[in-house]
Amino acid sequence: MKLEMICTGEEVLAGQIIDTNAAWVADTLMDQGIEMQRRITVGDRLEDLVDAFIERSKHADVIIVNGGLGPTSDDMSAEAMALAKGEALIENKEWSQRLREWFAKNNRPMPESNLKQAMLPESAIMVNNPVGTACGFRVKLNNAWLFFTPGVPFELKHMIHEQFIPFIKQAFKIEDKVKLKKLLTLGAGESALAQELEKLDVPAGITIGYRSSMPHIEIKLFARGEIAITALPQFTDTVKVCLGESVVAEDVPTLAEAIHLQLLNSDFTLALAESCTGGMLASQLIDFAGSSKYLAHSVISYSNQAKMQLLGVPTTTLESHGAVSIPTVEAMAEGARKVLDSDFALATSGIAGPDGGSDDKPVGTITIALAYRGGVESQILRLPRRSRNLVRKLTCAIAYDMLRRKLNDEVVIANYASYFRIEQ
Repeated sequence: MKLEMICTGEEVLAGQIIDTNAAWVADTLMDQGIEMQRRITVGDRLEDLVDAFIERSKHADVIIVNGGLGPTSDDMSAEAMALAKGEALIENKEWSQRLREWFAKNNRPMPESNLKQAMLPESAIMVNNPVGTACGFRVKLNNAWLFFTPGVPFELKHMIHEQFIPFIKQAFKIEDKVKLKKLLTLGAGESALAQELEKLDVPAGITIGYRSSMPHIEIKLFARGEIAITALPQFTDTVKVCLGESVVAEDVPTLAEAIHLQLLNSDFTLALAESCTGGMLASQLIDFAGSSKYLAHSVISYSNQAKMQLLGVPTTTLESHGAVSIPTVEAMAEGARKVLDSDFALATSGIAGPDGGSDDKPVGTITIALAYRGGVESQILRLPRRSRNLVRKLTCAIAYDMLRRKLNDEVVIANYASYFRIEQ
């Protein structure tokens, strides 16, 4: 099966918005063992859309078309599909009734323009959108089924999971004899990871893929067929041994989610004291429901005064060592932990840049401390030639890795090879 995707919209084509829909669809389908062969973006121009539908339908078996199903004049997907098929747009009575009921239920008058969303190509088969007003549909043109989905991410995700995946599995007899294992790594570049994995004998039916999502590189081990699936657990263990400390989590996209799940299933509490990360540590955990069970508080102590008054960092410590130092970040962590007697506390301080560095402490210098009942451990690292945002993301990831290692009774400070410069 040849699967392609056509993304529509001037704002996507012009780079005014990032097309997260396409990335999400490709990743979600890959988890199902379904690989995408091609993806193109087309603006809101009727002739270009018609040409794209006709041309790509000669080569693909299935095409996901995303966007252009709204009620405004620049939403042209249905009209373009009708022109490509050489047929009229007709009102889908079921969907127009759904629209009227939806607006009535929400006590809102329905603009006449919304009826446009019920106008589908004559040969179209309606595809239900359970969470929005944009009607999905599918049409057969030349060799391909074109499957039209709304651009609103929440609506698209429902339709892919509930409508599209079941459709192609049934239409193309795709069996579920696939399995994907994901290993999240930290502290090694993609080429370094690939160099290590090239030394391994990969069992037949298993392929290795890489996805860079800084600060992490995700290793994907994809097994096709029963024999490969049987071999996958042992090969996963081999990969983990090969990569050593670089592997920090399994089957989650970020370390923050791994920490969330660990703490959620424990009785431990966590406090945070953030300077250079400015709340990013807390934000990454609060993204997940249930984080209130373990997250006690987060203090953004950006100024020295805040470090002293809110966290109890001694004035002499700041005067003698500065804000970006092991003594200061350890005092921040210990102070944060003691506020509510939390089990653990993480603290960060650093120079994220692009300005503010010195000869002794250049841009990219970060300090991280983990305090716990009975002790505190810390490290100072250099992250040169990285953007401000990436320095902050890396700081969060390293901090969470320290906590992960402590929770797993491992040595808290990892050896990240040469990817980070460890100062002490």
